[in-house]
Amino acid sequence: MVVTILGCGTSTGVPLIHCSCSVCQSHDPKNQRLRASVWIQTQGKSILVDTSTDLRQQALRERIPRIDAVLYTHPHADHIHGIDELRSFNFVQREKIPVYGNAWTCRELKTKFAYIFSPGPSAGGGIPHLELNEFDASVERLNVSDIEVIPLPVLHGQKECVGYRIGPVAYITDCSSIPQTSLDKLKGISHLILDCVRIQAHDTHFNLENALEAVQKIQPQSTYLTHLGHDFDFSTYSRILPKGVFLAYDGLRIEP
Repeated sequence: MVVTILGCGTSTGVPLIHCSCSVCQSHDPKNQRLRASVWIQTQGKSILVDTSTDLRQQALRERIPRIDAVLYTHPHADHIHGIDELRSFNFVQREKIPVYGNAWTCRELKTKFAYIFSPGPSAGGGIPHLELNEFDASVERLNVSDIEVIPLPVLHGQKECVGYRIGPVAYITDCSSIPQTSLDKLKGISHLILDCVRIQAHDTHFNLENALEAVQKIQPQSTYLTHLGHDFDFSTYSRILPKGVFLAYDGLRIEP
């Protein structure tokens, strides 16, 4: 298995437009963060988690050859608005790409992208060809292109966002609380990629204190903090985070 961090930035990306803070003005490439997404290669399959706003740039950078399936965490713009870039994979693969999401996500996808999911007769080849699969996030397992995927329902404010576990790796972004049922499904993981948007408290995301509290409960071997805002200078926090906890960066490859 190889898990590649396509983007580890918050919804604005880093640097922010017109921001003059030291992180946004930094020349360290690890302080330059595209919108949050990961690419998972396992058992000969290629799985994307979210189609971020920056998917085209991410796919070109990592030379992603194909997409066998997309797992959506939730339908906020920074996690879905790269959906049109899936057309390029359709051109090569010549088949529909299955995409998966909970009820909230599927409802919003069908509304925001009706031209994809309810196309008219003249749509032709100008749209992504996708197969939408809705699931209840309380299910124990999903079969995604013959890969066993465990959904992890979490709260994103008052909404249900979905994290995912594949084998020894779990990915949880846009999270303000992890229910005990999902904590139980995280037992024994080796690598955790976890939401951490800023230092100060946030209504719908983990801040640093929340994220470290979750790490203490889950006890993974390694944790990579993602969905990072411009609070986090990579060099500074790499020196002060607890043992086994790291800031993610774009292009990071995790091989459990």
